[in-house]
Amino acid sequence: MAASSLSLSWASTTISNKLNVPHLNEALQPTSLPTNNTLKCMRGTTITEESHQNRRALLLGFGALTATLFPSTSVLAQEKPKNYEAFVDLEDGYSYYYPADWREFEFLAHDSAFKDRYMQLHNVRIRFIPTDKKDIHDLGSMEQVITDLVTKVYSSPNQEATIMNIEERSEDGKNYCTVEFRMESRNFAVSSFATIAIANGRYYTMIVVANDRRWKKFRNQLKVIADSFKVMDI
Repeated sequence: MAASSLSLSWASTTISNKLNVPHLNEALQPTSLPTNNTLKCMRGTTITEESHQNRRALLLGFGALTATLFPSTSVLAQEKPKNYEAFVDLEDGYSYYYPADWREFEFLAHDSAFKDRYMQLHNVRIRFIPTDKKDIHDLGSMEQVITDLVTKVYSSPNQEATIMNIEERSEDGKNYCTVEFRMESRNFAVSSFATIAIANGRYYTMIVVANDRRWKKFRNQLKVIADSFKVMDI
């Protein structure tokens, strides 16, 4: 126990000095819907470089340390699925699982991101912006919130967005909403899961993306990521 306590003290001190990645607040603000962007609904259920790299390596290792010392913390309260790793950010208040063979990468205005080693478009990304809301339901009806997220944030003017499914869940007093959607342009299509949550005065969004041709094969794997996303009080 003495060794564990020493390790935790060192990790906590280091994490407290981490650098924040800048966030583009306007990206999630309401904007007018492009006239050539269309939406379909097919719902099936209800509704610095080195410093940053060092910090991320520490967080990845800290996830394993937290699993040992605090097994009830966030996603670590459950048994880790086979072939997944846990990412835990105690300073920014969120955690999730990602496939063990994925690699971390930088994505503009996102706090963390991992991608498939061979397919860059096969990835997961997390970002957050300030909010005065206390819960996702304070944003309005989930149907409208999700529609705005898909059509005004994630899709481009030349893409047709199709919402396939919307699911809500509640864990440890926190509410989440996950949408499955597809975006198609003339020569390309991608499918995604996006999960939203509010905590700590922050509006968190996770998106898990794959090339549409790979979606059928890897959908269940990516759904594990989307369903594992959790926020915690900081």
